[in-house]
Amino acid sequence: MKLVSQRGASRALLALIALGWASCSSSAICSVSSQGVSFGNYDPFQPSSTDGVGDVSLNCDAVVNATISLSTGTGTYETRIMDNGRSQLAYNLYADSQRIQVWGDGSGGSNTVSRRRRSGDIPVYGTIPALQNVTAGGYQDTIIITVTF
Repeated sequence: MKLVSQRGASRALLALIALGWASCSSSAICSVSSQGVSFGNYDPFQPSSTDGVGDVSLNCDAVVNATISLSTGTGTYETRIMDNGRSQLAYNLYADSQRIQVWGDGSGGSNTVSRRRRSGDIPVYGTIPALQNVTAGGYQDTIIITVTF
């Protein structure tokens, strides 16, 4: 799903890599799904950043210690990039609602997220910095989620 506004809209897609959820020492069986971070309409003249929230859903048949990593997508952990083929829009994904801890794989100043749980949604917070000169259209990036337990 792409959103289109006067100047542009964006969505960071969280794509799951199937990691063979066979079993771990506790013989747990898990499934993972995600809801992409939808930022809605981005106004390049608005002086404040545009925020969005998505989630990673974990559903196991037993309690597990799970560590969740996100790839860089297009760009780096310092600055992820969405594009529409003609223009690029910088953004980033965070593990905390204050949008301080960049969610990544633990490298390049990024953090992973660890949870001990059986199931539940783990929010993914996103921000597009203000005042980027971009063309109108839908912007997107694909992020690979890796869950280890």
